[in-house]
Amino acid sequence: MLRKIYEFWLQHINPRLNTLIVTIGVVGLTSCLVISFILAWLFEEILEREAFAFDTSWLYWLHGYANPSLDAVMLTITQLADPRVVIVIVAVTLGILWWQHHREEAKFFALACLGALILNTGLKLFFTKPRPHLFPSLIAETSFSFPSGHALGSFVMYGFLAYLLSAHFPKFSKLIYTLAVLTIALIGLSRMYIGVHWPTDIIGGYGIGYLWLTLCIAMLRLQTRQV
Repeated sequence: MLRKIYEFWLQHINPRLNTLIVTIGVVGLTSCLVISFILAWLFEEILEREAFAFDTSWLYWLHGYANPSLDAVMLTITQLADPRVVIVIVAVTLGILWWQHHREEAKFFALACLGALILNTGLKLFFTKPRPHLFPSLIAETSFSFPSGHALGSFVMYGFLAYLLSAHFPKFSKLIYTLAVLTIALIGLSRMYIGVHWPTDIIGGYGIGYLWLTLCIAMLRLQTRQV
């Protein structure tokens, strides 16, 4: 029995596991495991309706810096992940990729963005976490709070765009990834500043986005190796 299990491992599991490790990398795989544990703890606490002290204290601290000028800046930043802007960016990106005959990249970019939308919608309906009401928010939101769709969606979309641009313009990869990280971070910050998300919503959105983005890029890399 043990011999059969060992042979099955060698023939079926081990080659795929090695391929996955090579594709994602040891650091990437380790980070995915760590983030998975953090998300599992976060999911459990939210399902039990546990309160996070730092959620409230952080929002109050952030709100202490509120002023009309910063309001305008944050409202502009948050629009970078609004549905209307996202649809335009996705459509233009898909058009360029298809026109340049990067069909596999276009398919997986579309899959990543569509998957992010499905994940966000499904998880919001599953957790049904209410939005914060500590102070008047700058915009009205009617959906549930966890996870942050702006955090999840921006991580996947801008993260995938950064990967694609870095692959085609490797000389500028550091600048591209730096701009992507800053954009994603500022979008998450803006959602808390305007009062529509808890910090845990942003953390959850980033974590889920990271896992989904890593999976999509790994599938793309595996697919392009086989072509």
